[in-house]
Amino acid sequence: MEFLIEYGYIGVFIASFLAATILPFSSEVVLTGVLIGGASYWPCMIAATAGNCLGGMTCYWLGKMGKIEWIRKYLRLDISKLERVQNWVKDKGSWVGFFVFLPGIGDFIAVALGFMRANVWMVAIPMFMGKALRYWIWMEVVYKVQEVVAG
Repeated sequence: MEFLIEYGYIGVFIASFLAATILPFSSEVVLTGVLIGGASYWPCMIAATAGNCLGGMTCYWLGKMGKIEWIRKYLRLDISKLERVQNWVKDKGSWVGFFVFLPGIGDFIAVALGFMRANVWMVAIPMFMGKALRYWIWMEVVYKVQEVVAG
């Protein structure tokens, strides 16, 4: 993680991208380290949101390819859980892309939306909004904690 923190905004982008795939990775740790190191607010917000959106859309595109073997091999997702999420998403529509930021289920939502051939823009826009909200809240918490610690 220190390696990515040292790379600043690029490190935040890479960490956010990796965290949006099925890799067990915490972009928040890298983002926090970069913020504490004195990085600017908006470049961090842009790097984190863009990286995380691109990672989420990667899951969407793998789902859209529709090859269960690839989903099992590259994303290591439980196919029965994917089917359950797909059934849940089917009734809701593409706007559930907003919830792709949720840990544990977000990857399944992205893949299910792709597998169902949901409109890419109707997935990408809510996904972007959800991920931006997530990082905005996280960054605000980091700044508030820094204020309290600095006293």
